[in-house]
Amino acid sequence: MNPILSKLLVDIAKRKLEKKQVNKPVSQKQIVPLVRNYQVELVHAVKEYIYILIGVFSAGFGLKGFLLPNSFIDGGATGISLLLENITALNLGVLLVIVNLPFIILASRTIGKKFAIKSIVAISLLALVVHFIHYPTVTDDKLLIAVFGGFFLGLGIGMSMRGGSVIDGTEVLAIFLGRKLSLTIGDVLLLINILIFSAGAYILSIETALYAMLTYLAAGKTVDFVVDGVEEYVGVTIISNKHAELKIMLTQKLRRACTIYAGKGGYGTSGESVKKDIIYTVVTRLELAKLQTEIDKIDRNAFIIMGIVKDLRGGMIKKKPLKDQH
Repeated sequence: MNPILSKLLVDIAKRKLEKKQVNKPVSQKQIVPLVRNYQVELVHAVKEYIYILIGVFSAGFGLKGFLLPNSFIDGGATGISLLLENITALNLGVLLVIVNLPFIILASRTIGKKFAIKSIVAISLLALVVHFIHYPTVTDDKLLIAVFGGFFLGLGIGMSMRGGSVIDGTEVLAIFLGRKLSLTIGDVLLLINILIFSAGAYILSIETALYAMLTYLAAGKTVDFVVDGVEEYVGVTIISNKHAELKIMLTQKLRRACTIYAGKGGYGTSGESVKKDIIYTVVTRLELAKLQTEIDKIDRNAFIIMGIVKDLRGGMIKKKPLKDQH
């Protein structure tokens, strides 16, 4: 890391420790782990905001290069904004902020303020891109508009998710209602989009609504591809020599339940098998960025296996709030 930046992080860590332990000297041993945590958070934050920027410009291209010039709509909050843009005098950029605002407020209460702030930044950037940046109209072929408009919009939504935010807030509502109504997130999203497409068929035309469904499917498949096949929940297996610290982080900081397996490494660095606990937990895909950051703070070399969990029953994930514990 840059020497100037490293020195700045050391100074910040030193001042923070001095505030906590008044009239006590701060040792180098105390500073090092705190600086390392700051470095991990900084690297992850830069990477996540790069994802968000790519996502914003991709979604902007899908909207202004394909959907908007041809009066097409999509599903979710973006679809509601496009529908309102067709029947009101308001600009799409303004509508994107207004429509997503209630979902972001909900996100701040159910997922966490950090996630909500990043989502506000992402949606505001998208609104500015849509309002100020000129994209060329690529085609007037309806099939190409539906498929590639959905592709670029889905790419934008997926990249934003990888950055730990959303530019379409309906998924937050789906997670919230899924826990309240004992429905899967997919079921809730389907119901929301059926209402949007029905409104599109009534206000615009049945043909436009049918193309909107195609756009939504293209966007949905692209999102799945971009976030590496992650669906509603992700099962995460963590194998690390620092399993005790990881368990504390999961249960106390992230407030996530986990299962501990007694395991034994097949081949250690010294050539001998080593006993170690194996941690298994289930998180939503919106929590993945936060989980990976916290794991890296403790053990960058942890072996992590992620797998799609289509649905689940029982346990605590649907009962406990997603809000971070500070």
